[in-house]
Amino acid sequence: MFVCSCFGVTEEQVRSHAEAGACTPRQIASACKAGTDCGGCVRRIQALLGRGACPRRQLADQGGQPLAAEVAAEVPEAA
Repeated sequence: MFVCSCFGVTEEQVRSHAEAGACTPRQIASACKAGTDCGGCVRRIQALLGRGACPRRQLADQGGQPLAAEVAAEVPEAA
């Protein structure tokens, strides 16, 4: 089933990116562009991500801060 009709991204693709480590809708967007056009699929992406085991999410749930290297990896380079 399609999650993002703007870019033709399926539920399976979102799950695959999540298994590869994408824990947030922003990280999914970086991986496949889903959620970056009309935004209508962002809530569905959030639902698919759920509250699964994600090191960054667990750290956030505990009130911790991500490592500087993790933050740097998420910040896109200026074009």
